[in-house]
Amino acid sequence: METRDWMRDGLRAVAGGALAIVLSIANFALFVLFVFALVMTPVLGFGLVLLPLVTRLVRLRADVGRHIGRWWDVPIARPYRPRPEGALPVGWGAFRWIITDPATWRDFAWLLPGAIIGLALGFGSLLIPLYGLQGIVLIPLWIWLGTGEYGYGVIWPIQSVSEGFLSLPQGALILAIGLASAPYLRRVDAQFTRLFLAPTRNAELRLRVTQLTVTRADTVDAQAAELRRIERDLHDGAQARLVSLGMTIGLAEEMVERDPATARKLLAEAREVSTTALVELRHLVRGIHPPVLAERGLDGAVRALALNLRVPTSVDSEVTERLDTPVESAAYFAIAEALANATAHSGATFAYVIIKRGDDRLFLEVGDDGHGGADPAHGTGLRGIQRRLAAFDGTMALSSPPGGPTIVTMELPCVLSSPRTMLSSGTD
Repeated sequence: METRDWMRDGLRAVAGGALAIVLSIANFALFVLFVFALVMTPVLGFGLVLLPLVTRLVRLRADVGRHIGRWWDVPIARPYRPRPEGALPVGWGAFRWIITDPATWRDFAWLLPGAIIGLALGFGSLLIPLYGLQGIVLIPLWIWLGTGEYGYGVIWPIQSVSEGFLSLPQGALILAIGLASAPYLRRVDAQFTRLFLAPTRNAELRLRVTQLTVTRADTVDAQAAELRRIERDLHDGAQARLVSLGMTIGLAEEMVERDPATARKLLAEAREVSTTALVELRHLVRGIHPPVLAERGLDGAVRALALNLRVPTSVDSEVTERLDTPVESAAYFAIAEALANATAHSGATFAYVIIKRGDDRLFLEVGDDGHGGADPAHGTGLRGIQRRLAAFDGTMALSSPPGGPTIVTMELPCVLSSPRTMLSSGTD
């Protein structure tokens, strides 16, 4: 299994090297276009249109570099300032927005060095394995066909078929070295890209403020919606039943002297109404903060939740300590929503939950073997998870290709509220 993963990563890196060569050539072309757009800026009207269009292409190319960086575990955030409200894609507003954004000039400064490093490391990722493959396949064949003398590795020249076959072990070794080194070369390329394209400290602070503003607004909206839901549930459910209960008891009081039998029926009906109202209140409280979560913490609550699902669900939790109550509640409801989606929409026959904690972060993963195709844009459940986690500076990532499986990965900051541990149900 490990050998297969090693070869797969190597082949992926070799393909990434070929892609890097193509993208480096694109860097050269974009550099020429950007310089031309700058030179034409003094030409009234022409530069105002051309520079925003070229910058959009440059940013698209930079975003491709950021996306490739994530392939090699080198995340690169987007540092661009948002376009001012009312500004058109081209024109003076777009022009001023572009030239005053420091990220524009960092992208421009990256184009040529990124092209040079990309070409060098791309050819390194590609040519070393190809040279190894040549020694395995082509050298013996060419000598056998009598096409002439060749040299390979440490044998110069190769004049016979027997000497040609000596290139096989050399080729296998060079191919292995090439496949092993290609991922490292791709990571070096991604790290060089991050050197230019990652946001500066000021840009990170600006992005952070923007993110906090958005998440704060989302949190306020979510809280307002939750309060409206609670008010509606109380008004339409328990409150209506309690009003009915009062009226029934009043009728029973009037009938107790004149018609005791009817009064007894009314009191029995009142008892049923009070029982129903109590059940509805318990459901409402459970929706706000489940009692099992308060009693047994995240581990026990998720295991209890898994036992009540119609889809067999395994729970693998390394977190038995109590967390801060808001974080614990957010994690529980995020897992519950993800499992609800798996049960209701995925057609899954099996689901799982993984809960881990590293330093001051809580890592959650919910997966199923359903038909996949989940999309936050086409449903409120996944968007609700994103909003719930964003309130705690958490994140959600979704992998759900057509045909499945669906994997929801969540992460949010956490601290322990107490060192004590608790008993768990041992759900498998």
